[in-house]
Amino acid sequence: MEKKILKSIIVRQQELVCNVDFIERPLTIEATVNYVLVGLRRAGKTYMLYQTIRHLLNEGHKKEEILFVNFEDERINGICKEELHEILEAYGELYDTKPIVFLDEVQNIDGWEHFARRLADEKYKVFVTGSNAYMLSREIASTLGGRYQIREIYPFSFMEYLKWHGVAIDKTWEYGSARQTVRRMFDDYICYGGISEVFPLKDKRGWLTTLYQKVLYSDVVMRNRIRNDKALSLLVKKLADSVLQPTSVKRLQDMLTGIGEKVTRETVTAFLKYLHDAYLTFSLANYSDGIKEREGTRKHYFYDNGILNLFLFQPEAKLLENIVALSLVRKYGEDEVFYYRRNVEVDFVVPRQSLAIQVAYDLELSSTKSRETASLAGLCKYMDNISNPLIITMETEDTIYADDVKIEVIPVWKWLIENSNVS
Repeated sequence: MEKKILKSIIVRQQELVCNVDFIERPLTIEATVNYVLVGLRRAGKTYMLYQTIRHLLNEGHKKEEILFVNFEDERINGICKEELHEILEAYGELYDTKPIVFLDEVQNIDGWEHFARRLADEKYKVFVTGSNAYMLSREIASTLGGRYQIREIYPFSFMEYLKWHGVAIDKTWEYGSARQTVRRMFDDYICYGGISEVFPLKDKRGWLTTLYQKVLYSDVVMRNRIRNDKALSLLVKKLADSVLQPTSVKRLQDMLTGIGEKVTRETVTAFLKYLHDAYLTFSLANYSDGIKEREGTRKHYFYDNGILNLFLFQPEAKLLENIVALSLVRKYGEDEVFYYRRNVEVDFVVPRQSLAIQVAYDLELSSTKSRETASLAGLCKYMDNISNPLIITMETEDTIYADDVKIEVIPVWKWLIENSNVS
């Protein structure tokens, strides 16, 4: 690797970070900790690094202390782990200070974790980003030896989306003109998701299609050396179709076999893992199942509504439930959110928060209202720690009593603001 190229990259990034514009997003950073930021491509990991750098500069650090390398830069496309030390050497020939190191999309380099561990051992302050949950695997965690903390970066929340568009939310927002603005803007957000690069575009669907294809083939097919990419593509479509219903691995296998793609259950299981690793899809277990049963039948969702919407016909109900699932997982973590299916069916349960949620596009039909309230009231009998039952709708706001259980009904766009981590 030519040192001249590395030096050019280092200096150019130092200039760039002082001029780049970004929306401030919540990220708690401790001065003595190294971090790995992971998430879907284009979800904003690089801008989180820029935000961190800007904070460091505001605290008194000099831009010359910043050593930022993006490993998707075509000029260093062929760099290997044995050459990574040359980055530090190139920096050392430019400056005589110890840098703060930022390694962007480093998952492209096999063996990057050994370099990252050495940097931590030598007391460098290090930030790493990647678009691959393999970076969270036990093997990687073992190699890093507890020297890094993991932060998952999601697409923009609805509150962040509003902030990007200059909409201020204060304590009185729902009583004035901001309410109509929020409601109107939510229609775009639920359909096109939270990846900020798509916000100003006219052809949002075209851009999202290109992103999806990039993630599927670069981060899933090529990385995992998948031969039957047609079956993988069909599986993604089947997952989109099944967003509202629990689906077993066996059922997914049967669906693919029924349209001419013969795959084993083991292959389907592997495909699901790869899609999760690439931050395309995630899944939730049935809280009423035993530990072993939870891996068999799960509800599957997408990390971004815009990508999910690429596959849907009459998408309203699925987009609504997906955005609730994503918000819950974003706030509480994937291991804390479940659905419930035994005697009664409830869309989401977060036991540690005493929270149970039904999602209904509207409650105009009395049969729908009775079904949703009966399910929540029934769950409160089976789980006596549930004290916060909700029905999330597109428009309806109400308070309902069913079998002495108080159930709040709230529009999704209002709930997303109240449920947001953004202050």
